[in-house]
Amino acid sequence: MNGKSTKLVGVLATLAVWLLTVAPLGAQSRGATLSGTVTGAGSAVAHAMVTVESLITGESKTTETDAAGRYTVPDLAPGKYRVSVSAAGFNKQTVTVTLSAGLTHTENFQLASALSLQSLGFSKSQTQSNSKEQALLNKRSHMLQIHQKLGLITAIPMIATLVAATQAGGRHGSPTGRDVHMALGAATAGLYWATAYYAIFAPRVPGVKTRGPIRFHEAMAWIHGPGMILTPILGILAEQQRNKGKRVHGMAKYHGLVAIITASAFGLALVSVSKPGWIPGLEHHVAALFPFHHRDILNAARRSQASKAGGATAEGRK
Repeated sequence: MNGKSTKLVGVLATLAVWLLTVAPLGAQSRGATLSGTVTGAGSAVAHAMVTVESLITGESKTTETDAAGRYTVPDLAPGKYRVSVSAAGFNKQTVTVTLSAGLTHTENFQLASALSLQSLGFSKSQTQSNSKEQALLNKRSHMLQIHQKLGLITAIPMIATLVAATQAGGRHGSPTGRDVHMALGAATAGLYWATAYYAIFAPRVPGVKTRGPIRFHEAMAWIHGPGMILTPILGILAEQQRNKGKRVHGMAKYHGLVAIITASAFGLALVSVSKPGWIPGLEHHVAALFPFHHRDILNAARRSQASKAGGATAEGRK
């Protein structure tokens, strides 16, 4: 073999080695990495299932979080992915992310607790015999979540109504200002009673007592509830007196004061379940969305179990 052939073989061998070692490493370095932490109820969630699905190819990878709630999914092709996280006792959470070649994308998850009889310490056999209690719990939780969301939405036109009141009465009042004020008031009333519906008709869990922020929340309802009835009545009386060219007098002159008291009570009711720490004297560690406590539900369900067990024993003796 001559010198040129020897050199050619050497070059080819070097190129082959490079293709087998360096090139794959370069390709791997261009892959994307997804990582982050999963928390819930203020602490890390271990053994949460993290599924990463490509929206382009449909391929997916699954991993688990470690004891600190951390996860890492390496060697992902660039593109869009659907990332789903699920864990026992928590609601599933899904987001969409876009990954770039050679970069690490950090996506953290904060899971919301899924309230259930099993999460309160009952075994599967116990929860199966408590299907009615679980159904009530699920329905009440769902309706009260809607109640709180609608309450926050209702606060928007309520505030706008109070602001528009400055152009509706007094020296600076005008017919247009009063029309805007009345329209906003009507919208507020409609949303308010829709909000109240979900609280009033949410099924009660037997043996559960309200306390802390929830008790304060319900106490405020006894103020803003009648206020939402009285405020429009006084407003109509005031408008009738103005239309007759009279000065607002009698009970009608308290329309503004009643409206302010009603809005204040409604605002305090919202704060009591959303930010209980803002109101001195209220308990902090409670379920803000649900007017009951885990211990009460636990005791109520145990009493139900004991009652059923006693009934079965008595039946067996017969």
